[in-house]
Amino acid sequence: MDQIDPTALVLHKDSCLLVLNKPAGLAVHGGPKTPESLENHLPALSFGNRFTPQPAHRLDRDTSGCLALGRHAKAMTRLGRLFAERLVGKTYWGIVQGQPPQPKGRIDLALLKVQHRQGWQMQGNAAGQAASTEYEILGQANGQTWLAFRPLTGRTHQIRVHAAALGCPLLGDTLYGPPGATDMAAGLMLHARQLTIPYYAERAPVRVEAPPPPHMLTRLAALGFNI
Repeated sequence: MDQIDPTALVLHKDSCLLVLNKPAGLAVHGGPKTPESLENHLPALSFGNRFTPQPAHRLDRDTSGCLALGRHAKAMTRLGRLFAERLVGKTYWGIVQGQPPQPKGRIDLALLKVQHRQGWQMQGNAAGQAASTEYEILGQANGQTWLAFRPLTGRTHQIRVHAAALGCPLLGDTLYGPPGATDMAAGLMLHARQLTIPYYAERAPVRVEAPPPPHMLTRLAALGFNI
């Protein structure tokens, strides 16, 4: 990726929390095959604190949008509990090929991680972990649909697999979209639009929205999004 200024990604900052607008293509955590990741830039987000902020959850490398970080150890503990107890509201925007059978609905499909010769992927399998996602149509045009996804669980690749199981694979999904059914060159059309975090007991929940990434804007505009 091009050189990034991590401070320019900040959507929300208070004494306990940061919420970033993570760019598509930037992994949250590094690894042997991922020398560049958000982890490399976390010290720049300390803003004078001794504690380096840490991500409280994960987004896929190719998914853009809202990512919450804790600014101290107590915040990380509280955020971990809120996410584990599914108290954090998450809304994603996705652009899919085709149209769901109903304007809104819910997908209940357990997911299992399966290894194969090329690597691994998640598959719908009753032996896997329970996974549920609500969806709602926000716009349609030219055989494509703009959907809001609200995952009720937090499984790896959950929205991507559930969209494909619905018969509406996400555009740009090279792992779960059937060949020829999606535009792979444009990038994955999945964006973490909003987080609602009930962090403070005596305050309203922290609600943060991330503007859509550049690679999704033209398609969203064609589907009714007012840029």
